[in-house]
Amino acid sequence: MQAVPSEFLAIDRKERANRPFYDLDLRPADERKCDFGGVVIEFDPERAMVEAARCIHCPDPAPCMVACPTANDIPSAMWLIEQGKFVEAAGIYHKTSSLPEICGRVCPHEALCQGSCVLNKHHTPVLCGELEAFTVDYERRTQGHLISLAVPSGKKVAVIGAGPAGLGCADILLQKGHAVTVFDSKPAPGGLLVYGIPNFKLSKEVWEEKWEEFERAGVKFVPNTYIGKDKTIDQLFAEGFDAVFIGVGSEIDAKMEDTPGTDLPGVYEATDFLIRGNIPMEQLPENMKKPLELGKRVVVVGGGDTASDCLRTALRLGSEEVTCLYRRTEKEMPGGKKDRKMARDEGAKYRFLTQPVKFIAGADGKLAAVECIEMKLGEPDAKGRRKPVPVEGSNFSVAADTAILALGYWPDPIISKTTPELETYNWGLISVKDKATGATSREGVFTGGDCATGPDLVVTAMVGGRKAGRAIDQYLKSK
Repeated sequence: MQAVPSEFLAIDRKERANRPFYDLDLRPADERKCDFGGVVIEFDPERAMVEAARCIHCPDPAPCMVACPTANDIPSAMWLIEQGKFVEAAGIYHKTSSLPEICGRVCPHEALCQGSCVLNKHHTPVLCGELEAFTVDYERRTQGHLISLAVPSGKKVAVIGAGPAGLGCADILLQKGHAVTVFDSKPAPGGLLVYGIPNFKLSKEVWEEKWEEFERAGVKFVPNTYIGKDKTIDQLFAEGFDAVFIGVGSEIDAKMEDTPGTDLPGVYEATDFLIRGNIPMEQLPENMKKPLELGKRVVVVGGGDTASDCLRTALRLGSEEVTCLYRRTEKEMPGGKKDRKMARDEGAKYRFLTQPVKFIAGADGKLAAVECIEMKLGEPDAKGRRKPVPVEGSNFSVAADTAILALGYWPDPIISKTTPELETYNWGLISVKDKATGATSREGVFTGGDCATGPDLVVTAMVGGRKAGRAIDQYLKSK
């Protein structure tokens, strides 16, 4: 942590803690649900300085830093913001994060830095995420940001996947002087950041400006290239790449096994729905260019952040009744509370202890209703979550002309099947020999993010990519 100026020692932490708190300003729900524009009204400089001045600068190690997967030096950034030194504060974030303008928007701050702020005990936490986004936006708009580059090493690295993990890895490799080529199965770079997160949470403009930084640094992007189908990892090595990083995420939608009717017209998987509902036509994969046929009565099955994204997207696309069906209670829901509150404010409804058991067609052969059964919570499972148990004879129907299945994600096994000596676990997740480096069982092949850990956060995927980037640099130097 950077040393805070000596004059701070005279500042009363109690006085700082008692300063008034002003919550985030949001666009009115009735207004924002009519478009895909941002929900949060961004800070202006004065507001940012006032909010940062609430930080009481805990002694090392500050809980917010410990809770941040990137270990951002948040107290030092708060001090700089308070002084109006926004560009210098942005530099603090760039030291430990490859995607600060994105993490500042999409991280579940209430569960990480803000959730660990000591002000939670008797006051309200500092809005760390919004301040992170503000400083990096300010820097970009006033002077821009360049990835620092080293003298070219002559080494080439193939990065598979243009999402958070791949970008984190590419960022480090560029700073070490290595040439980076990013391969992705989609027409545009970004991975989850573009094809998974709706515009109202992360605008395409913010992402496009971020991607320009990578292009200026010399990254080469190869679109529409599905590694494992169009080209193998062995072929990448044969083409002259000295190392390979796998950061393809975990993007295969989980299925409702043995549930009749999931193949009916009107039943969508979450990935298909979110991509077609949020992405411009020119960036859509060829197999997703058919327009969505969305009805007025929509049900979303699942309880994570993806379910919230689907609920809010359906409302913006004009659906009138949008309901989440979840088999446990709200207490057990894995998704963020903040997103659920926004979804409710925008008109989404929730029905708990409800499990779909059949999707029913109408006279036209399309979805007309979802048969459900009531659930009750039984004994805790191995992870401590109470298992949902069906209530016999409690079946009922919910009218719906569209259903979206947001049940979680599985890894794509195609790379492991086409790469000799690459070990996997848990139905296709890539095994790592050393979690600190991301090294796999195959020499010269490294991994990180959701394809190695299973579905997790943008920030943890990015951190995994950065760790692998450093390890690849050491590997290349040792060759």
